[in-house]
Amino acid sequence: MDIRFATSAGGDVLAVMASEGGKLLPSAQAVDAATGGRITKALDAIRFTGGPGWAIDLLAPEGVDFKRVLVIGVGKEESADGLAVERWAGHAVRRTLTSGAEKLVLQPDGLPGVSKSEAGAHAALGARLAAYRFDSYRTKLKPEQKPSLTIVEIAMEAPAAARARAEKDAAIAEGVFFARDLVSEPANVLYPASFAERLRDLETLGVDVDVLDPTTMEKLGMGALLGVAQGSANPARLVTMSWNGARAKSAQPIALVGKGVTFDTGGISIKPAAGMEEMKGDMGGAAAVAGAMKAIAMRKAKANVVGVVALVENMPGANAQRPGDIVTTMSGQTIEVLNTDAEGRLILADAIWYAQDKFNPTAVIDLATLTGAVIVALGHENAGLYCNDDDLAHAIVLAGAAEGEPVWRMPLGAGYDKMIDSPNADMKNISGKTAGGSIVAAQFIKRFVREGVHWAHLDIAGTAWKPAPYEDPLSPAWATGYGVRLLNRLIANKFEE
Repeated sequence: MDIRFATSAGGDVLAVMASEGGKLLPSAQAVDAATGGRITKALDAIRFTGGPGWAIDLLAPEGVDFKRVLVIGVGKEESADGLAVERWAGHAVRRTLTSGAEKLVLQPDGLPGVSKSEAGAHAALGARLAAYRFDSYRTKLKPEQKPSLTIVEIAMEAPAAARARAEKDAAIAEGVFFARDLVSEPANVLYPASFAERLRDLETLGVDVDVLDPTTMEKLGMGALLGVAQGSANPARLVTMSWNGARAKSAQPIALVGKGVTFDTGGISIKPAAGMEEMKGDMGGAAAVAGAMKAIAMRKAKANVVGVVALVENMPGANAQRPGDIVTTMSGQTIEVLNTDAEGRLILADAIWYAQDKFNPTAVIDLATLTGAVIVALGHENAGLYCNDDDLAHAIVLAGAAEGEPVWRMPLGAGYDKMIDSPNADMKNISGKTAGGSIVAAQFIKRFVREGVHWAHLDIAGTAWKPAPYEDPLSPAWATGYGVRLLNRLIANKFEE
């Protein structure tokens, strides 16, 4: 879809803004005047509130050169921010994407907290994100099911500043789309080796990509990661992606680590059949890291960043890991595997240790669709945040809020940590109790973070993909690409020169 900026525009559909209480913002007021007050009459007829996403759709109104005019709410004018503008644009795109319209014109207004140029850039980003579809395997779409919208034009005075920012924001959208595509792919197409090959495409952007095979990982002592993979016919991979954008090329990087279970049956501790097809998305953490690396490279971030993703399938094959097995990690610590469905923490144990051992990062942030327990606690609205450093935790909270990817900080502590002590090994991979499952998993991962390294764990099981009732205008009902925007903003705010 082509995103354009212009000082004046015409097209099939025009979208303008209203705020809470049904107040028309200036662009909408001008259209209302041109149509002889027809918009005001329509608002009165449907009890239009101006809340986020509320819309009226006027067909062929007299007085303007558009086939349709959409008036869409942004909520309270004084608190509407850039995300509100993005969602406003997203609603407009969703309403026109397959409608037969070919050109949508967006007229964003400045808001108390958002300048006109910022509003234009946010509108462009919202339009891009909302237009995403994963249609790769849909071969029998009817014409009315296919997107007709090809052009979105942002109409505003002096669009140069908005256009410049929108061009940079396009990198964010590309990173999000990369992550969504990866999560949406079926497991017979995206398995560890094919996932690794897709990541090699980042080399064209200046990212150094290195792929470790099982033989190399065995020599490094990655018994926990390889133990998860041993039941699958598809061998494991561990991929590192390095972006060296800082002026000091030798500066310590920040390490982003992602869980990449390309399909999770649960192994011998097999999952129930209902809903198991969703387990193709159990690599959402690795997808987020890959998407963030793409965005960081495309916008040429002035920071050193390394992404590490552990890629495995967790299958109940003849050689599969058994409950009760004890594995030795790269760190030398041993783990008694009581439940083979608690596998994400096992592969992260080796991936996080490898990231520290090879790259000596100043901070490590891992992302994983790790536990159902975090969904019980936080639903599909927030990711669970665990962190050993208050400054890093605060920076992540701010980045998530700014990008519409919120997190909620959860506790850590000795009482939770002792729940994974084992009489047969250094630790066990579950506590054996139902209480505090997401916290216990985070405590497990923390045992593989070296002294003095700032670390954060994001449990994104409830946010990496969402069922239809939680659909956002900027995201489809399945793969969200959650984490890409948060990580990109965090790098820009805290680690970039």
